Amino acid sequence: MKKLRGILLALCAVGCSGVASMSWASGLEQLKHFVAHTTSARGTFSQSVVSKSGRKPQQSSGSFSMQRPGKFRWSYEKPYPQLLVSDGVQLWSFDPELNQVAIKKVGTALGASPAALLAGQDIEKNFELKEAPAADGLEFIEATSRTGEASFERVKIGFKANQPVSMEIHDSFGQISLLRFDRFEVNPPLAASLFRFTPPAGADVMKE
Repeated sequence: MKKLRGILLALCAVGCSGVASMSWASGLEQLKHFVAHTTSARGTFSQSVVSKSGRKPQQSSGSFSMQRPGKFRWSYEKPYPQLLVSDGVQLWSFDPELNQVAIKKVGTALGASPAALLAGQDIEKNFELKEAPAADGLEFIEATSRTGEASFERVKIGFKANQPVSMEIHDSFGQISLLRFDRFEVNPPLAASLFRFTPPAGADVMKE
């Protein structure tokens, strides 16, 4: 579950700006535009995790919602249900099959994760940012943590029309998580209940 939380933290606050202009802008310009114009978003994602051993990639998919600052709901739906919820202060990780919930304070974890790139929390302070080569019609940025507390070695985000389309996360275990985002809804009104979680009756609750 710790590894799952690390991956999910890396993805938590994804959304989009929904602006179709300025598609010619650099990756860094599109990131800044995205951060400045997106307060909430929801959509779907697909994920492929490639291990260092070269075994068959693990495929998964689900949906997400996010609201700045620091609130998100990231739900894996296939092949196995997993849920991560943050109200900006606490983070709940729920495994329905095990009926197990892990609770921790968000603290600096979000600031040192790729999520902070899209949440707009002290970007220049927490990350070293640079342009990466364009490919497949996308403009890319690459980020590495300045704090040394990140759950990843580097992350690359692909932008088009001022919105994130893909994310590639390289972690310290040699794994690469490849994500593709779809069905974005920009700045929708989101119920506060999305970002709260109550452990179900009988669940094994662990606090960190």
